[in-house]
Amino acid sequence: MSAQFLKIFPQNPEMRKIAKVIEVLQSGGLVIYPTDTVYGLGCDIHQVKAVERLAQLKGLNPKKNNFSFICYDLSHIAEYARVETPIFKLMKKVLPGAFTFILPASSKVPKMLDTPKKTVGIRVPDHSIPRIIVQELGNPIITTSIKDDDEVLEYSTDPELIYEKFKNQVDLVIDGGYGQNVPSTIVDCTGDSPVVIREGLGDLTPFL
Repeated sequence: MSAQFLKIFPQNPEMRKIAKVIEVLQSGGLVIYPTDTVYGLGCDIHQVKAVERLAQLKGLNPKKNNFSFICYDLSHIAEYARVETPIFKLMKKVLPGAFTFILPASSKVPKMLDTPKKTVGIRVPDHSIPRIIVQELGNPIITTSIKDDDEVLEYSTDPELIYEKFKNQVDLVIDGGYGQNVPSTIVDCTGDSPVVIREGLGDLTPFL
């Protein structure tokens, strides 16, 4: 069966449509959604089968690959990652924003995902749709970027084209308007000081 295609306006997301998204996530579904960077593919962190499906769709090994969590805000983060005070202050300055922070995982993460991973990527995107979804869901969603096979345009930006490509592989695609084609900036915060390991849309320079 083809995925649902749901138009949600970022400026004023309709809560009845958000409720449909929550229903799909809680029943173990995969959802494609807009962020402040590229479109993302994700599932509820507590739905083990959905995490396996997501990994399979992306051709990843869930025990080896780093998945990122979308959180609603900074208070959400402490449950899933250990954050030192200087890093917390930095995150407070730039989030919500186009950054993924790699942090030491709390003891909750390996148990939850059945993985030996000791780190977790944390995203708080500057976009109302994914943030309202996780707020209403009550926990983060695992997120990974939608990549395109096109060598020129690495990331798909048109939700209708994304739907055509993934409609038989996911359960719901949200049309939140055109996305960006530049991913988030990845900042590794597991060492003595933060290190940018992928330059993306977010600029950390003024804050370091």
